[in-house]
Amino acid sequence: METIKAVRGFKDILPGETERWQFVEDTARKVFSDFGFKEIKVPILEKTDLFRRSIGETTDIVEKEMYTFEDRGGESLTLRPEATASVMRAYLEHNLHASDTVCKLFTFGPMFRRERPQKGRYRQFHQINVELLGSGDPLVDAEVIYMLMLFLGRLRLTDLGLEINSLGCPECRPAFRKVLGEYLADRKETLCGDCRRRLDTNPLRVFDCKVKDCRAAVAAAPFIIDYVCSKCGEHFREVQEGLKALETAFTVNPRMVRGLDYYTKTTFEVTTKSLGAQNAVAGGGRYDRLVEDLGGPAVPGIGFAAGVERLISLLPAVMEGIVRSPDLYIAALGPEARKLAFLICNGLRKEGFLAETDYSNRSLKSQMKRSDKLGARYTLLLGENEIRDGKAFLRNMKGGSQNPVSLDDMERQLVSLLKER
Repeated sequence: METIKAVRGFKDILPGETERWQFVEDTARKVFSDFGFKEIKVPILEKTDLFRRSIGETTDIVEKEMYTFEDRGGESLTLRPEATASVMRAYLEHNLHASDTVCKLFTFGPMFRRERPQKGRYRQFHQINVELLGSGDPLVDAEVIYMLMLFLGRLRLTDLGLEINSLGCPECRPAFRKVLGEYLADRKETLCGDCRRRLDTNPLRVFDCKVKDCRAAVAAAPFIIDYVCSKCGEHFREVQEGLKALETAFTVNPRMVRGLDYYTKTTFEVTTKSLGAQNAVAGGGRYDRLVEDLGGPAVPGIGFAAGVERLISLLPAVMEGIVRSPDLYIAALGPEARKLAFLICNGLRKEGFLAETDYSNRSLKSQMKRSDKLGARYTLLLGENEIRDGKAFLRNMKGGSQNPVSLDDMERQLVSLLKER
C-alpha cells in the first residue's frame, strides 16, 4: 500500500528544527514584552468577507491565493492568508479599544496561501505579527521599527537592510494614482497581464511586481513621496528623525509599496542579500483607516509581519544551546541496572534536569555512542557489578575524567553535581 505524504506546499517541522523555531518565538516574546506588547491567539479560520474588506478585493491574495470554501451552512469561510485582519476583528469584537487607549498585541501562527511552492515559501507558512493600535504619533512608528530591528539583532541575523517610504493618505494618494496611471497607460503593452488589470484598480501595485518588463516600465515612474500632502510629509520626516535618534540605519526607498490595500503613510521593509530575489525578511506599515473600514471607531494603527521560515533559514547554522542536550545519560547494563536507571532518571527529571537512559538492552559501546551523539554532559556507567559493589562510575563527557559515585543517596549527589552548570 502506498504511504500518504504531506500535501504539496505543506511542510513538517521535525525535532532538531523545532528548537530553532522555539528560539525565534522565545526571542520575540522577550523583546516584544519588554516593549509592553501582549500575546493574542486568533483562529486560523475566518469569514471570507473579513479579508475582502481589509486586504482588498483586487489584491492577488484575495483574487488568486486564498483557501476559501463554503461550510455545510452555506457560509463562505477562508483559512487566514495573513493575521492583521484577524487581530483587528478580535480587537473590535472584544472591545479592546474600550479598555485601553493604546493596545499593543503580537501573535504567532500559520497562514495559508495557494502560491507556487518554492524554497522558503510554502502554502502553509508561519508569521510573527505585531500590531499597535491607538496612536498616530510618528515616534510610535520609529519605536515599532526599532523594536523589529532589535528583535532581528537578537536572532543574530546579519547583512540586513531597512528601507522605509511613505504611501501618503486617502487625501493625497488619489493625485499620485492619477499621475501614475497616466504614466503607465503609455507603457501598457509592456506590462504583464496582472499589471494591466491593476491599472484600473490599484496602479501602485505595479511597483510590487517582480516581472522583469514591469520593473523596467516603472524604472522612471514618478515617486509617491513627491506627491504626499504636508501632513504626511511632516509625519515621515519625524519618523526619520526618531530612527536617527535611536541610531537605527535606514534607506528611503521611494519605489517601495506594500501588497495590501490598507497601508497608509509609513511603510517599511527589512531585506537581506542572502535570499536571492525573495529578499524580504519582514515588513509592515501604518494602517490608520483599517479599523474604521472594518466597522470600528477611527483608531490609527501600525504593525509588521515577519516570515518565520525565512527567519529560520537565516539563522546561523551552528547555534550553541538551542537544542537541549541531556545533563546525564545512564548507560545501564542488566535488568537490575535498568530498574535503578529508571528511578534515577525520573527523579532527576522531577528536579528539572534532562536525563536519558536505554531500555533496549544495547551494549555498553552502543550506549556510549548514543550518549556522545546526544551531547550529554555526563554519563553514568551502571551495571550488575556496580550494583553489587555499591558504586557506579560517572564520566565527564567533555573532560574525559571518570570518578566513582556511591549508590547510597545517589540521586542527591547527582542533583548537587548537575546544579554546578
